[in-house]
Amino acid sequence: MRIGPSPTNTLDVLLHETPRIAPNSCAMVATVTVAPGDPGAGPHRHSGPVFGYVLQGEILFELEGEKPYAIKAGEAFWEPGFDIVHYQAANLRDDIASTFVVFMMCAPDVPMMTYLDEDEINKRAHLRYQP
Repeated sequence: MRIGPSPTNTLDVLLHETPRIAPNSCAMVATVTVAPGDPGAGPHRHSGPVFGYVLQGEILFELEGEKPYAIKAGEAFWEPGFDIVHYQAANLRDDIASTFVVFMMCAPDVPMMTYLDEDEINKRAHLRYQP
């Protein structure tokens, strides 16, 4: 869609109509760089919704219950946070780092990112996508 007075401005939109946000949340913007071929952060959850945009490279994105998929530079992603586990944001490129920016709504007094231990990973295994 064209925006503004310039004929070259464009706007690509990722819209999630009703993200759940904890009362008194704070906002956070971060840039994440994943080294070439790196598997990224281990299984974790966020204390609120996350919107992201890949700036460079390509990541393999996997949320609990969903089929993993590739997100390339110039594409956006979303995750609901709270109890939904984020299994991976691995760098699919082995020649360059992949970089993405995220906007998160963080619940008060809860870490922005909480890693799962082996016991919880095993207990939730039935919720992970099975091909």
